[in-house]
Amino acid sequence: CVDECVEVELTQEQFDALVSFVFNLGCGNLRKSTLLRLLNASQRDDAAAEFGKWNMAGGRELLGLTRRREAERKMFLGQ
Repeated sequence: CVDECVEVELTQEQFDALVSFVFNLGCGNLRKSTLLRLLNASQRDDAAAEFGKWNMAGGRELLGLTRRREAERKMFLGQ
């Protein structure tokens, strides 16, 4: 899914973060995400900021998802 959707070159960390994102949220969510649109427009910092917006389940913010998205954001940025 990541290989099919992403049009720019990725570092290994960026690829790994996106695979984690897709594993948890599914390919369809990546395809329709602002994260992907920004990444494909080479706006990597703005794309990284989008991870944090995917921390809801059942209309509620979940601490576990907030932590997961922050870990993915940091991995994406190579931190």
